[in-house]
Amino acid sequence: MSGGFSPRRRLALACVAVLFAGAVQADAITAQGTVNWQGKSASMSTQADGGFVLHAPAGDRAIPAQKLRVHTASPLFDGLFAMAQDDLSHDSVSAIKDGAYDHGKEIPCDCFATGEKWPYVWTRDLSYSIDLALWRIDANRARQSLRFKLSDVREPSAPQGLYVMQDTGSGGSWPISTDRVVWFLGAARLLDDQAFADDTWHALKDTLAQDRLYVFDGTLGLYRGETSFLDWREQTYPAWTEKDVRFIGESFALSTNVLHYQALQLAAKLAEQRHDASAKDFHAQAEALKQAINAHFWRADRGMYMSYIGPGAMPVDSYDLLGIALAVTSGVADPARAKQTLAHYPAWPAGSPVIWPERRDQPVYHNRAIWPFVSAYSLRAARVVNDAPRIAHEMDSILRGAALASSNMENYELVSQAVHVEEGKLSGPVVNSPRQLWSVAGYLDMVIGGVFGVGDDGRVDPKLPVSWLAPLFGDTQKISLDLAGQRISLVRPAKVDGDLLVAQSQHREGDETVVQLKAIRSGAAPLRLDAPLFGPDMPGAPAVADTPDGWKVSFDGKGVLYVDGRRIGAIDGSLTVPKGDTRQCFQLTRLGADGVESLPGMATCKGDESRLAGQGPWEWKAAKAGRFAVSFDYANDHGPINTGVTAAVKLLDVSCDGAAPQRVPVVMPHSVGLQRSSTATITAPAGALCRFRLDQGFNMSDLRHNAHYTGEQGGASGPVNDAAVQAMLVSPAPQGSSAP
Repeated sequence: MSGGFSPRRRLALACVAVLFAGAVQADAITAQGTVNWQGKSASMSTQADGGFVLHAPAGDRAIPAQKLRVHTASPLFDGLFAMAQDDLSHDSVSAIKDGAYDHGKEIPCDCFATGEKWPYVWTRDLSYSIDLALWRIDANRARQSLRFKLSDVREPSAPQGLYVMQDTGSGGSWPISTDRVVWFLGAARLLDDQAFADDTWHALKDTLAQDRLYVFDGTLGLYRGETSFLDWREQTYPAWTEKDVRFIGESFALSTNVLHYQALQLAAKLAEQRHDASAKDFHAQAEALKQAINAHFWRADRGMYMSYIGPGAMPVDSYDLLGIALAVTSGVADPARAKQTLAHYPAWPAGSPVIWPERRDQPVYHNRAIWPFVSAYSLRAARVVNDAPRIAHEMDSILRGAALASSNMENYELVSQAVHVEEGKLSGPVVNSPRQLWSVAGYLDMVIGGVFGVGDDGRVDPKLPVSWLAPLFGDTQKISLDLAGQRISLVRPAKVDGDLLVAQSQHREGDETVVQLKAIRSGAAPLRLDAPLFGPDMPGAPAVADTPDGWKVSFDGKGVLYVDGRRIGAIDGSLTVPKGDTRQCFQLTRLGADGVESLPGMATCKGDESRLAGQGPWEWKAAKAGRFAVSFDYANDHGPINTGVTAAVKLLDVSCDGAAPQRVPVVMPHSVGLQRSSTATITAPAGALCRFRLDQGFNMSDLRHNAHYTGEQGGASGPVNDAAVQAMLVSPAPQGSSAP
């Protein structure tokens, strides 16, 4: 096999452009009410009791009648809406369990479980699911589930408060993974309950203050941490982060920063409601963050927001659909950028990939995959900008996947939309689960918000692609949704001259809202179909030689050279860089024939660095005034690289003669042997003697809830926030490094 693909598979990938060229997309539902896709089909039969039977490739599935109903000309559409509710009923449980908590014993909780294979409550899965649709369906269960992810502090010496839990993530979770603020995206839907609103306000203040201290970069104005949901490092970050996550902890993710922006907006709103003086500060922080996101993540040559940027704001030619969709729906993207970033994000016949470009060396999971909940957020974003082709594409993909799989699966392979493809070590999706909660919620939102246009406040604003007119309406004049004591009915237009159906007028008839549709021309760009599937292979660390003219960087190909995260320029063979006054770190990306850059290779660092052995405290004298980078050689074996609650988090206390004291966070995530901590930047006067001490910070094992964590250390036996430090390293800080 070449690149891990069979000849048949390579042929299939090569034919994608041919199969899809010139088309917007094929209708997901035929006029006869079936789905046909790559030799597979699904259809639906109605039953006398109001239920349905789905006829799919894996066999028949009986679907009982449900409380919420749609009435269209398509039994398949009506039945799949019922199937999503049936899936949700199985995810609505009285007890949850996971092998990492209470030794796998059941924990009583009237909660939403994550899926058939994930019978637990996870912060991000739950929060996105509630935001998408579950707040409408079962508000009490949604609140109870969210409360399960809040915790006070069990460690008396740690700052007390009510915090959202980062329950999973790289290197011992928070603060390498920092998307726990997604909790507030779901909570914002449920604030009509005063007690829950009070808990939300308490947790919001405490969690935002903690993130401001430990993960906010004052120089860039951004929050550090891993991409939200994309938490399988080597699938989306450089392969070398599989065993060293420091790069991830010092990088900045679009999705996670947008979630912080939304949390700050919510904090400002709640503060105003409570006449709290902090409202002004929260407003200012939100607006500054919005500006910083647009300043650092927008890549003009691609016309898209980057998925993440490296330390020092190093641009990375990588993109993810959830981050882009959140930037659009949150208002972080202005209207022009919102249209542009969606139009430039690639599509394949089966749907939209969650990341682009794909990784040739990784199995299918986040890589080469469609995730329905992300497609649902993309659909929301497309509605914001009236992108009719993208609206239709996401709706087609969500419906087709559920119909053919007989459940709302967690993910699908990108080209085939299969729940599994066999390709040896690249087979996948590696993990997949029926009735995955956020996929269920995504399907419900596709119907309620996507087809019928029901907004958060109950207003009806349909934006239905014309390609869905025939299968949904057939020969009838009206389709309807019964939702929580009200009926929303859409009336077909008298004529069709356009690609998007919107409201011409609407009126109330008792409990029914009747919307007369009209067709408009959206003017949206066609889907981007010409993008290469894979990015270039990542290079290794560059060879850097000391020469009289400077540092000579050698590379056996065409690429781009970065120094301390700053783009220096194209390199073809070699490039000489002047020596600076600081320790300099060189990284390369490889250029593909289409101009797409690979992910960055490992860094080669050159220049002087002081190494002070021991566990501290340490003393060091600054030869000249300036800013200095401080890091530590350490080992943290308290948990695996991919999860845990025991990333060691310290506060570096610095006292230099003639200067004010400084306290800067330092993170020592789970490691494979000896490695380097995150970098703290300090200032020192010329000739000053500086004294350094590492004080205890805060990590997730300090939370009372994690007394239930039995998967690794930091659980029932007590908090663990420790690492074996061997030395402190000091060097002049590069330009643009983070300020304390």
